[in-house]
Amino acid sequence: MAKFLIRAKYTQSGLRGAVKEGFAARESYIKGLIKSMGGTTETWYWAYGEDDILVIVDAEPSVAIAISIVVNESGAVELSTTPLITSAEMDEAKGKLPAYRAPGA
Repeated sequence: MAKFLIRAKYTQSGLRGAVKEGFAARESYIKGLIKSMGGTTETWYWAYGEDDILVIVDAEPSVAIAISIVVNESGAVELSTTPLITSAEMDEAKGKLPAYRAPGA
């Protein structure tokens, strides 16, 4: 499993639906959806400004991708998903750095 930061911004119609449904109910629904796909919600925050929701999820990459597809397809939410990487994973990647030539070098 991997960790992902999910950032969500409601469209006008999505916000209208969340207000009608209730924010706690919406959070519960999404957490249940993630759980039903084998993932877990590590943390959930409502926000205002650039993002409306910030969530850290522990899930298989295919689960995070599937959630992104289905939520964005709805048109009610603009969702972005960012993989979260540990220092150990960065050091592992560092050990695999290939020889690279920059364009024009």
